[in-house]
Amino acid sequence: MARIRISGIVNDSIVDGPGLRYTIFTQGCPHHCEGCHNPQTHTYKGGKKISLKKIKKDILSNPLLQGVTFSGGDPFVQAEKLIPVAKFIKEQGLELACYTGYVFEMLISGNIPYARELLSYIDVLIDGRFVLSQKSLDLKFKGSKNQRTIDVQASLKEGKVILMTDQRWT
Repeated sequence: MARIRISGIVNDSIVDGPGLRYTIFTQGCPHHCEGCHNPQTHTYKGGKKISLKKIKKDILSNPLLQGVTFSGGDPFVQAEKLIPVAKFIKEQGLELACYTGYVFEMLISGNIPYARELLSYIDVLIDGRFVLSQKSLDLKFKGSKNQRTIDVQASLKEGKVILMTDQRWT
């Protein structure tokens, strides 16, 4: 049975995107940003393993969910394992958002295994490392001014970054 290493799950988050969201905090991060909100997710050996079946069951058990958010850690470290979850989320008609320390251009470059395939299911990407000197509490759903809120599907179609215009995110 497929399993993914996670730091934790929040079944009903209201801070990881608009509306009620199921948030998966993946384990493992190569970025080690100074001032990171989730430093316990950095190690690749921490956290616990959870079955994709359990994640799917949790998502189906909450009819009030408006979306799912992949956070971390960095979800793209486990992109291959997240693809079936992402596909399932989209089959349920839910919005999928993802936080990453990578920038969109790196994710589509082909240098990060399975990143392009995972992106094909993601609606909103908050990209870029957290930069402590650019931290702002005035930003909606992101931590530092360098981070972008990207409309992934429009960006993939256009072949360049298209920033999210949906007012729920900006």
